[in-house]
Amino acid sequence: MSLSPLEIGAVVATVALAASAAWVLVRPYRRLAERVRPYAAVARVQLTRSVDVGGAAQPGPIFGDATLRRLFGPMVDTVVVWVGKVIATSNTDHLALRLRQAGLYPELPEAVRVQEYRVRSLLRSLGWAGVLGCFGLLVSGPSAMLLFAVLGFVYGVLSARARLDKGVSVRRERLRGELYTVNQLLAMRTRVGGGVADAIRHVVIRGNGALIDELAEVLRLHESGVALSEALRRAAHLTPEPQAARTYMVLATAQDRGADLGQALLDLSKDLRAARREELQREASKRRLLLVIPIVVVLAPIVLLFIGGPIPQIIFGGN
Repeated sequence: MSLSPLEIGAVVATVALAASAAWVLVRPYRRLAERVRPYAAVARVQLTRSVDVGGAAQPGPIFGDATLRRLFGPMVDTVVVWVGKVIATSNTDHLALRLRQAGLYPELPEAVRVQEYRVRSLLRSLGWAGVLGCFGLLVSGPSAMLLFAVLGFVYGVLSARARLDKGVSVRRERLRGELYTVNQLLAMRTRVGGGVADAIRHVVIRGNGALIDELAEVLRLHESGVALSEALRRAAHLTPEPQAARTYMVLATAQDRGADLGQALLDLSKDLRAARREELQREASKRRLLLVIPIVVVLAPIVLLFIGGPIPQIIFGGN
């Protein structure tokens, strides 16, 4: 019994969708690299390398250690890397930084995040290609199936990039919204006699949020042996929000030189509040402009018709 092209396309689309759903829903297991990360942090900083050892640890084969998986794993890795370069045109280090700034896959080491993102983006693109290919087969026959499949794959690639950019933008907004309050708390803690490390520890213990997570990582690196100023400068380099980077640099400078940290943080808070007020005013102006567009597009032609309707009768006369 032979299958028709429609039935074959439906089977391929079903398998692709099932594989995509399984990869997205099944949480990957935690690897050993995450456990040994604190013990290698000091040595990597001294060698001017990234503190996170995920970049140096090998993520291992995607499919495990079985015989067939060892045979086909390298081919799949090659395809994933090639498609990953198509989906994300930047190099691996920049992609890892963008994933970190977007807050995607925080439970995985850095190298595994990049591989996870590439594999999921590939499966999502193949899923869209299968769905739109079946749609093209149903609408126009086999001739349009390839065209619709290519369009679906391109849409999957663009949606993966848009998801990453949106994640970075959303996290930047969260950091900007939390920064004013955290600066005030740090300033109050330093005014009562606490140092930089004590102020950060005080805020981390009592707060939560995206900015608190970054400060908690700074504190973990400091407790593992990294100098506090170096950990703060690393956080300033990795954060997606420029105002948060300014705060980290002020904290690092105060740790090194003993400057008046409370007044500096209060000045940063004032600048942040002024910048936030200007941003809200610009956003309100844009929204008012968008509200005017429907009035001009919809109501203006109707008003012109009412005004211009009697003109022919006035000029030419008649009943």
